[in-house]
Amino acid sequence: MTEVIRSLRTRAIRVPLTRPWGPDVRDLSLVEVVVEDSAGDVGSGFSWTPSIGAAAVQAHLDHDIAAYAVGRDADAESLWHPLWAHLHEGGGGGITTIAMAGLDLALWDLAARRAGVGITDHLGRRHETAEVYGSGVNLHYPLDELAAQAERWVASGFDAVKVKVGSPGLARDLERIAAVRDVIGPERRLMVDANQRWTLEQAERAIGELAAFDLSWVEEPLRADDLAAHVALRERIEVPIALGENLHTRYRFAEFIDAGAVSIVQPNIVRVGGITPFREIATLVDDRGVELAPHLLLELSAQLALTLPGDHLVESVEDASFEALGALASPSPVAVTGAEVRTTGQPGLGIRFN
Repeated sequence: MTEVIRSLRTRAIRVPLTRPWGPDVRDLSLVEVVVEDSAGDVGSGFSWTPSIGAAAVQAHLDHDIAAYAVGRDADAESLWHPLWAHLHEGGGGGITTIAMAGLDLALWDLAARRAGVGITDHLGRRHETAEVYGSGVNLHYPLDELAAQAERWVASGFDAVKVKVGSPGLARDLERIAAVRDVIGPERRLMVDANQRWTLEQAERAIGELAAFDLSWVEEPLRADDLAAHVALRERIEVPIALGENLHTRYRFAEFIDAGAVSIVQPNIVRVGGITPFREIATLVDDRGVELAPHLLLELSAQLALTLPGDHLVESVEDASFEALGALASPSPVAVTGAEVRTTGQPGLGIRFN
């Protein structure tokens, strides 16, 4: 018999960044979600947003989501779709799915803890390790600091790295990517991320010139909502396109994949609504034959990557893991050695915040 949700409570948490991601992003916003079921078992999850919407996410959880979920089955998979349908009047993605992730993660944590295992083994482990790539929110770094970051990635043993582009002038991007390629050498994979900064014409020109540095992918070259522009860009460039951190539902992922607009799909586990929809998107990606590389959230993304068929790159943003930021109240559920990440045996999600 499935237990029912007895209570849901939230807590807002601010985690200062070691180095700001920009003038307006000096900390990360978390909303911790703790659920208790009718047997007295407890699970802990979280919603996450770097800068916008944390108060709205917490209010959504405290009111609409709690009102619907309390008294219903404490099973993440059976609850997710009815809850999404119930909330859909307020929007199918964004605040809706980010808030839903907090409850979904808490229910998966509860289930894995009840089983006495970590989430990777609860879902079904397929791999012992996954490959990690070095990443940085570094568009504002002076050139010498960007080069020093690339040197740290090389020293850490990463075989793939990602750098921000989208400067006001293309010449600056070209100078910076040339410097990074010089540091990492010709054998390592180099990706760039424009964070939606370009128009179609700007992207075509920029990627055409940046392609000289042997790019493995260009990430979010255009506004994430503009499917038609991505299709047009795909026809004009040779570099593979990666996107997905700002897509929120399985339906949007399917649209971009089926239109041929994307080669590497990057769902953010929290932004899509938690583990339940992330697994559905992963199945979709596998069926369509494109690549999947989870976005951010190392402690969570790595654990899920180990449950998926095939090999998947996991993003490690310098000084931005929960462990590196000093946000965890218990040992990290993952450990990175060189370019490999593995689990450490923590129960459930293994993510408890100070």
